[in-house]
Amino acid sequence: MTPIPLIMPQLGESIAEATVIKFLVKVGDAVEADQDVMEVETSKATMTVTSPCRGRVTDVSAQLNESYPVGSVLGYLEVTTADAARLGIDANGPAKVASSAETPMPSLGSTIPPSERKQTVQPRVRGLPVPAHVVGASYMSPRMKARMDELGLHAADLAGVAGSGAGGRVTIKDFEKFLANLEKNKLSPASSMRVAVADAMRRSWTRPLATVGLPVILDAVLAHRKTCLPKPGPTVYALRALALALAENSAPAGRLIGAHIVHPAAIDIGFAVEADDGVLVPVLRQVDQCPLRDLIHRYHTLVELARQRQLPAGATGGSIATVSNYGTFGLTWATPIPLPEQTLVLGMGAARQTPLWDETQGRFVPVMEANLTLSFDHRVLDGGAAGRLLTRVAALMAEPDKL
Repeated sequence: MTPIPLIMPQLGESIAEATVIKFLVKVGDAVEADQDVMEVETSKATMTVTSPCRGRVTDVSAQLNESYPVGSVLGYLEVTTADAARLGIDANGPAKVASSAETPMPSLGSTIPPSERKQTVQPRVRGLPVPAHVVGASYMSPRMKARMDELGLHAADLAGVAGSGAGGRVTIKDFEKFLANLEKNKLSPASSMRVAVADAMRRSWTRPLATVGLPVILDAVLAHRKTCLPKPGPTVYALRALALALAENSAPAGRLIGAHIVHPAAIDIGFAVEADDGVLVPVLRQVDQCPLRDLIHRYHTLVELARQRQLPAGATGGSIATVSNYGTFGLTWATPIPLPEQTLVLGMGAARQTPLWDETQGRFVPVMEANLTLSFDHRVLDGGAAGRLLTRVAALMAEPDKL
């Protein structure tokens, strides 16, 4: 067995230290990988320090309500030599505090003055930091959390509440005053759909999301559309192009579960339809295997059913991406949010006539141009991969005859 240190993680680019406010384990406890071992507080958030792997707590050198710089040793775990080697952690590195055989390490009940104990700490950050889980924008007491649970509220609902407690914390008095003031305003019940959309977006926003954009010329799409009966809308072209691009490489639509990317079993793509007080997302199944001409009727049928809020059970859920045509509202640019179970959402803005320089004619010519945007889970793919996927979608839309 090998002792490894529990390190104060890097909790943000501008965070240099954090205060230990609660111990979640004690000496002798067995812990699992990524288990919360203590809560720490910065000027911005309350977070948790987690164990890097399975092991047993052999020492907790940190003290409650004491601040420690990033890289400080907060305690020790006893782990297998194989786990220590896998993590690339050298138990004898410069951050190691003297072992118990040399100088007894301070424990939870230590009486060593903080100034003396801190002198033994050598802050160090190497490799990836110990994972930290954000608990919320500010610390909430158990009483506060219980009251919010009772009312069915989330931390996001208190974003506009000014806290009067220490460090700007929202106290139970602040909360009750906030509720009392709400009663003075006009209140209307939120529909079940609005509540469902709000919950989905709240869960989606727990991930790091990013958006890339690209202007595309729609002249070929508009010309092809005139030859079709019934006529497909721009959304159908985008659906089919995205499906073909993901059929070539499904990794961008994969979901990060633990340490694995779960690739989609089928290219099922949803599309956003505005309904009363919310948005519904019908799903077209196996879009990569269905030519554009065969999608048109299925698409229009699902749109009508969605607007009537009569979608059958098999027409929702299980999609790997969504297409949102926000151009129908006259918008030229937007950043839609992927659904919680999805990694991608492709957006399309309104087309506008713009000048394009034609080298062969030596002059500007008018073209219909629209913006395509791709919002994605940044944990799964980066800007380069997202850009390549969006470029491929645009290239496929430029040849609508092949869709």
